[in-house]
Amino acid sequence: MKLTIITPDKLAYDGVATAVTVPGSTGSFQILKDHAAIVSTLEDGKIIIQNGKDEIVLVIRGGVVEAKDNVITVLAEGIVEE
Repeated sequence: MKLTIITPDKLAYDGVATAVTVPGSTGSFQILKDHAAIVSTLEDGKIIIQNGKDEIVLVIRGGVVEAKDNVITVLAEGIVEE
């Protein structure tokens, strides 16, 4: 799947992923290949990006996610630098 994470001031991630876990407003959920089309608001929390054995964790401050046709776009209000 193609994943893009954008904040108002930068492109935080642009690449491929085999699974993406996002902090939905009613709880975290995971998006896998061929997931049904979805648009959801996001709360503050962790986005976990998996690509095979590799895992990247980004902490966001709210936003929106759209997944359609194996393309996932996250518009985040900001990234919390750890």
